[in-house]
Amino acid sequence: MLSRVLEPEVMDSAEEAQDYNAMDHAEVNRRFVADLLEAAGGELRGDVLDLGTGTALIPIELCGACEDCRVVAVDLAAHMLYVARVNVELTGLSDRIRLDRIDAKGLPYEDGCFPVVISNSIVHHIPEPRTALAEAVRVAAPGGLLFLRDLMRPADDGEVARLVAQYAGGENDHARQMFADSLRAALTVNEVRGLVSALGFSPQSVEATSDRHWTWCARKAT
Repeated sequence: MLSRVLEPEVMDSAEEAQDYNAMDHAEVNRRFVADLLEAAGGELRGDVLDLGTGTALIPIELCGACEDCRVVAVDLAAHMLYVARVNVELTGLSDRIRLDRIDAKGLPYEDGCFPVVISNSIVHHIPEPRTALAEAVRVAAPGGLLFLRDLMRPADDGEVARLVAQYAGGENDHARQMFADSLRAALTVNEVRGLVSALGFSPQSVEATSDRHWTWCARKAT
């Protein structure tokens, strides 16, 4: 198994934000929202917290699928949020998606205030992700849904190369390098299971859900 190689916690350059936004995330985002809705019983209402929203592509996808939800979308990268704001305005969703520049490791929200907490690809950016996971649990309402997904660290360099070729082969050099770096910074399923177990959740609530993703889907105790 490859050792974890950390990448910068905050992707906060204009080039990174633009290249990330230009990458083809469409199928991954559709799958994320479809799986989230299945976990939620088919529909989401009320406020959803999205941690590490990047350029807000998942909140946009989610609001397109659910008429009755609103999203508080947070990220620590100013350039990502600048592009996110443009994306949200272009889709006419400014009244349903709120963008906040906030560190997921220290959320300013009250305990138990969000019925749904989601995240796609924030965990691999955080050197010690337990704090961010604990914050997600803290702000989730009793009985609330936690739905977090991220990349899964490959076993070896050959698998990194295969995944980059398969899923980012048509991107520019910088985008391919960002994807490779993210794979190397990701956690394994067993590592994530250890983290959620320490927070009081079943390790089996974390599963490999593609050849490159794990998903943590759980309900907070009431």
